[in-house]
Amino acid sequence: MTAFVSDVVEWLRNTKEVTIRTAKHPDTDVIIWIVVAADGEVYVRSVKGERGRWYRDLRSDGRATLLVNRRNLPVHAVAATDEHSVERASQEFRTKYRSSSYVGSMLRAEVLPTTMRLEPRAD
Repeated sequence: MTAFVSDVVEWLRNTKEVTIRTAKHPDTDVIIWIVVAADGEVYVRSVKGERGRWYRDLRSDGRATLLVNRRNLPVHAVAATDEHSVERASQEFRTKYRSSSYVGSMLRAEVLPTTMRLEPRAD
């Protein structure tokens, strides 16, 4: 696994919402939540579960771009559905978004299988 540089990790850790554009829909911006574990692993999850278009795009192709601090950050998504990764991501969602009344939506059993880890992608 390749890690993001430290300034990107900190920005993602401290930013509540990010914009994602998938390779299949590069002109469509989707706002999503993102979390970073203590070791710097970056996770996303579809609040719409399997119905989320950006999630379906990533599942089939893996390629996307995040808009990070006014610059494009190419990423590759990898399924992170093992129990350890799902729980790590869930804990980070609980912590980061604890003040949001919507956090429970990200912790529902039907959305847990959409957990993905993002890695930097060289273009």
